[in-house]
Amino acid sequence: MYFHLRAVPPSALRNSATWFQRLFDDDWDAVRERIGRHREEVLDKQYGEVELFYSGLPPNHAPEGPRTHVVLGGRPVFHADPSLPPFLLLTASQVTGVAAYLEAADFNDLWRHARAELLRPYRVSDAEPQVRGLYAATHRDLTAFYTRSADHGDAVVKWLVA
Repeated sequence: MYFHLRAVPPSALRNSATWFQRLFDDDWDAVRERIGRHREEVLDKQYGEVELFYSGLPPNHAPEGPRTHVVLGGRPVFHADPSLPPFLLLTASQVTGVAAYLEAADFNDLWRHARAELLRPYRVSDAEPQVRGLYAATHRDLTAFYTRSADHGDAVVKWLVA
């Protein structure tokens, strides 16, 4: 299971789940090439924990805005097959807001707020440096992706691929 985020010029967008499906039908070589250029990002099955890292847990969940748009935010575009998750669409304006949020975010502060919950599954005290490093790398990658997307004036389409 992977959560894909893909930059798309607004003029190329179509309000069609079929079009969005084709957008994610590329082979892994093409995906890796776009990731290298910060035009696409892929989160593994831990994408829910990355959402928690930015948005927090209820009842302290962040109000609607750029921090809630980083992972799971966006307008849903429902798939033709109701058993599949919807695509999520962030406008170019929302992408710019997310990029500004990520560039200004203090990783250490985000880590401090989410640390206990993110380390809970590991149950070993020496896991923290490695787990923290993974979140730091993810934060750098997402910041680069959204910044590059905002610089190009792109929208972002997201989809959970199972």
